[in-house]
Amino acid sequence: MNEKKIEEYEAIARSRRLVIPGEELGIGRAGRGTYVDGGKIVAKVLGLHEQRGDLHFVIPLNGVYDPRRGDNVIGIVKEIALSRWVVDINSPYTAILSLSEAVDEFIDLTKTDLTKYYDIGDVVFAKVLSVTKSKLVHLTMKAPRCRKLRGGRLVKIVPTKVPRVIGKNGSMVEMIKRKTGCNIVVGQNGLIWIRGANADLAAEAIFKVEQYAHKVGLTDKIAEFLDLRLKQRSEG
Repeated sequence: MNEKKIEEYEAIARSRRLVIPGEELGIGRAGRGTYVDGGKIVAKVLGLHEQRGDLHFVIPLNGVYDPRRGDNVIGIVKEIALSRWVVDINSPYTAILSLSEAVDEFIDLTKTDLTKYYDIGDVVFAKVLSVTKSKLVHLTMKAPRCRKLRGGRLVKIVPTKVPRVIGKNGSMVEMIKRKTGCNIVVGQNGLIWIRGANADLAAEAIFKVEQYAHKVGLTDKIAEFLDLRLKQRSEG
């Protein structure tokens, strides 16, 4: 991807604005999250209005990840530019990883293939370095624990349920790790990376935490669920 494409991403980020249900957006074609009323496009949900040509659509904000400086996130490299990578962080907003925040060594861009460091499809654990007023997100790989996540699988939950998956002082996720023997990395953006022989069971436990996040004594209930499933596997 070239620098012009990056500039287009930045322009889109700047043009987005918050709208409420019933708010008129203009004329044109109705896309996702909108409908036509009296010849005008109207917002159907609370979210971010975006217009591409004559197409209007609204990205719903309910349950989506709103990046904040200092957040630890999991992302997937989507595109490569001259000196940076575009990363999908499960958010309506574009995330950029610049070369200076990705590697420490000097890079001669005329001689170096950036896929040597991060290629399209790579999964990374990164920190949000900054968020501009137009909601363009800048990432860094230079913070502690930031790294490429190799192998494993990704699961997605509602970002607001992440604290429940982590648990008080990490109690929930550490218990799931211990019982399943899996390596688990939790992103504050709702993406969770799991690697291990019991990755499917760990994922099932995480989805149960998401589903029953409002329940009291959930850590004990999830522990009992895992004990039962592991016993069934050993006997089967």
